[in-house]
Amino acid sequence: NPIFIQVLGICSTLAVTNNLTNTAIMTIGVSLTTAFSSMSLSAMNKLIPNKVRMIVQVLVISFYVIIIDIVLRAYLPDISRSLGPYVGLIITNCIIMGRAEGFARSNPPLLSFWDGLTSGFGYMAVLMLIAVVRELLGFGSLFGIPVLTALMGEAFTPWTIMIMAPSAFFLVALVIWGAKTMQENMKIAAKAQQGGAK
Repeated sequence: NPIFIQVLGICSTLAVTNNLTNTAIMTIGVSLTTAFSSMSLSAMNKLIPNKVRMIVQVLVISFYVIIIDIVLRAYLPDISRSLGPYVGLIITNCIIMGRAEGFARSNPPLLSFWDGLTSGFGYMAVLMLIAVVRELLGFGSLFGIPVLTALMGEAFTPWTIMIMAPSAFFLVALVIWGAKTMQENMKIAAKAQQGGAK
């Protein structure tokens, strides 16, 4: 997972994760951009001079981001306005550049597409988890549908801190800590089993 392993793309956690709908649209956009740009760059790899490689990567990524932006403006104008400039900032997302440099350069197009898609979905899973916590505790709703406010009524007090930007980074830190702790525990358990087998 690009967030757990490389801590890439975490700026989006600050931008959109206090709302599940915005998070879902943003992360789908990142996933599709990563997949299609990786496939395109893999197909063009032998044609791109090394001196302008990074420039071409940014141009290809920009092409797909512009398509996503146009589609959002045409079919989901309210969400497009809500996301504002953050859709355009997908271009600078380190995950997309990271997969283009780290995988697409040395692998065939279809495999690069699959790598980009799965990296995007891993990124999406983490951000959606964070968005669930922030929207539920901050607004008492999920996807704009009242949940805690409907169940608890006036007894529910919104956690204002969950709406504020710093909460996203605290939650990312907790998720990364939890994931790494689980990985370490699994490694220890695997070593213990190997030792027992001997």
